[in-house]
Amino acid sequence: MKTNPSRLGAFLAASACLTSLASAAEQPEPTQLEAVVVTGRADSLVGTATSSNEGVIGAEQLARRPLQRVGEIVETIPGVIISQHAGGGKANQFYLRGFNLDHGTDLATTLDGMPINMPTHAHGQGYTDLNLLIPELVREVSYKKGPYFAEIGDFGSAGAFNIHYFDTLPNQLAVATGGTLGYARGLLAGSPKLGAGHLLYAAEYEHADGPWDKTDDFHKMNGVLRYSVGDEQNGFSLTLSAYHGVWDSSDQIARRAIGREVGIWGSLDDTTGGDSSRVNLLADWRRTDEHSATRILLYGFYYDLDLFSNFTYFLDDPVRGDQFEQKDRRVTLGLKASQTWFGELLSRKTENTLGLQVRSDNIRNGLFKTQNRNRLTVTREDHVIETSVGAYFENKTQWAEKFRTVLGVRGDVFHFDVRSSNLDVNTGSETSFIASPKAALIFGPWAGTEFYVNGGFGFHSNDARGVLTRTDPASGESVRGAKPLVRTKGAEVGVRSTAVPGLQSSLSLWLLDIDSELLFVGDAGTTEATRPSRRWGVEFANYYDVTPWLTLDADFAWSHTRFRDSAPEGRHIPGSVETVVAAGVSVHDFWGGAFGSLRVRYFGPRSLIEDDSVRSPSTTVVNAQLGYKFNETWTATVDVLNLFDERSSDIDYYYASRLRGEPPAGVDDRHTHPNEPRSVRFTISARF
Repeated sequence: MKTNPSRLGAFLAASACLTSLASAAEQPEPTQLEAVVVTGRADSLVGTATSSNEGVIGAEQLARRPLQRVGEIVETIPGVIISQHAGGGKANQFYLRGFNLDHGTDLATTLDGMPINMPTHAHGQGYTDLNLLIPELVREVSYKKGPYFAEIGDFGSAGAFNIHYFDTLPNQLAVATGGTLGYARGLLAGSPKLGAGHLLYAAEYEHADGPWDKTDDFHKMNGVLRYSVGDEQNGFSLTLSAYHGVWDSSDQIARRAIGREVGIWGSLDDTTGGDSSRVNLLADWRRTDEHSATRILLYGFYYDLDLFSNFTYFLDDPVRGDQFEQKDRRVTLGLKASQTWFGELLSRKTENTLGLQVRSDNIRNGLFKTQNRNRLTVTREDHVIETSVGAYFENKTQWAEKFRTVLGVRGDVFHFDVRSSNLDVNTGSETSFIASPKAALIFGPWAGTEFYVNGGFGFHSNDARGVLTRTDPASGESVRGAKPLVRTKGAEVGVRSTAVPGLQSSLSLWLLDIDSELLFVGDAGTTEATRPSRRWGVEFANYYDVTPWLTLDADFAWSHTRFRDSAPEGRHIPGSVETVVAAGVSVHDFWGGAFGSLRVRYFGPRSLIEDDSVRSPSTTVVNAQLGYKFNETWTATVDVLNLFDERSSDIDYYYASRLRGEPPAGVDDRHTHPNEPRSVRFTISARF
């Protein structure tokens, strides 16, 4: 929809009016809604959460999980699965609530409030690379699912999570890890006192080969510097961080080629891979008193990716092959600001929040035909400036002892400006506006049990190049541009309970609709139509502190996904996840200094084609950890990943590809990237 200045002005005026009404009802001594400090998943959110699918995972819980790759930090969120279909430096694939979220579409991801998602990315809309994370610095992961939260805008329809780093560490930390499959890692971190605050520093190096015939040879370096003063309510911090990675990769391979041309660990193009860098600067200022709370966040980052892939081998070019390069280089600047007023409305405790979010991406990206990483031809090159402004208002009111509401609305304006370097007809600009109301009704608690009803509208943006494309750069055919902002609508009912001492459980039934849309396909440099869809499902999450030294957790998620219209090819949505189970047992502070955990992760079968005639197999992986804390300084840990050496797929696709000697039209086949075999990692850490 084209932007309407009067509509945006009306939205902002209405927000200001609501704030004025709340201020008019202010009593002589305003009171803030009760605050609860949450340190981890074991803490109760009854009385503070807005939905049954909102939660926090603390550092203590994260430390009990053996990680094959850093992105698995977010698998602590019930229902989330990540996978990999290329080298370790490429962003993970995300699955949640019936979505194959590709590399981050419909999953809003932030680090201390700074967006990680990248719109109009060369490889995919919303691309989210978590390789910039250092696990030992993560204080907590907070998450919310569904389009019910006014402060969450683009990409947040399936869910959103914010990864919070520590401002200060209790000790200086040195970590050394070595293992099978060419794995090695080192970390040095600390936060000494400096002036009125603390200077947090961390330096990480990691290397991994994997089981592949042509090893990943993944080299990763991370660095963080943060100066902070004060606390979460009153203080400020300034953070500089940087990431660089370089890798080779074995992309997914056609099943028919295994045993015929390559082994399971082989590659049909051993020159694929890439390199990526990101440098971030983040300033965060907070002020809180009995009347109000203010937060201002300023961020900027430079990002660079060069990615070489080959998924169809010789389908398009039987002589030189189908390898292509995707290049993305950008500078992004942004602002997040919010102001909350604590007071009373009709003698009821209330909070009113106004927020503003601004982001601008200056992007240069391109798609090139390559052979052995040498450029042959240009498919498309573009200079894109994408700017968004979002404003929101939210009211929280405790109407009665057992009833409270959270009501909100946000408006977002996006401006897309595309300058094509090789096809003038795909040059242009467009502006679009969308408004998204939200609501939550919370009842209780009774006997430590609270009930939730949530509903709301959300959206995700489409790739700016897809929005402005008029001619397919590969075929030269005329195409219709994508809708800039795609509407999503969601609702759910849920319950959260702490009635059983030590046990936290939540159960929810949810529904999410997405309107018809056109998506930009980065691998082809064109747009592809999709149909309206509906997803609904059930999630059941449990966390149980059985004793001070024994913890159990078990999370179950099931989703039903279909296109809402009928078509000859069928109504199943390819790649959509159906069943996810994650469970584990952790022993800690036991027998002097012993600790350990055993975890199972089940990734259920998925439709790979619309008529459901081809499905992926399920994957069940068990990981184990055993460690001993000798004293306050030294700790030793052994992680065994894929304990039972499960041989199954990390990811599966179904499409046409062509091997040498096959018909020009290619062969439809399941393409797979296997999960890694059993591996062992030994870690020595020192705190001093």
